[in-house]
Amino acid sequence: MYTFKDAYHNQVFLSFEHNPFSKTPRHVWVVCRYQNQWLLTNHAKRGLEFPGGKLEVDETPQEAAVREVFEETGGEVADLAYIGQYKVVSKGKTIIKNIYFATISKIVEKEDYMETKGPVLIEELPAVGIQQDDKYSFIMKDNVLQYVMKHVKRTFM
Repeated sequence: MYTFKDAYHNQVFLSFEHNPFSKTPRHVWVVCRYQNQWLLTNHAKRGLEFPGGKLEVDETPQEAAVREVFEETGGEVADLAYIGQYKVVSKGKTIIKNIYFATISKIVEKEDYMETKGPVLIEELPAVGIQQDDKYSFIMKDNVLQYVMKHVKRTFM
């Protein structure tokens, strides 16, 4: 397990075990790969990030992951694999997210990408400097991304 502080000085816990923090997480985050590129979304307020969000009523985390990818990028998930879970403890609330790796079969152009501006394909994420790059969301700026990308490259690529 890894522990560290995020950009807002909240305590973050990350584990690649199965459901270490909750069997019923309410959020998902999906690292997506499409034709040898990373598929991100351009969130209208936060900037570039991997798709994700909250579970809807009676939805499993896997179903939420597939839905969020499609809503925010138009990406159709071919394969979805559980990676791990992370927990962010801030004043008054705790958020637990399941992390998935998705292989995307195709990207469908949509009229509406919900709260995002749609898909963004990137060949390689910056190895350094992402923390200072304003075009990336705060979600991409803590150690979760670094550890998850190492895990994804070891396990899936």
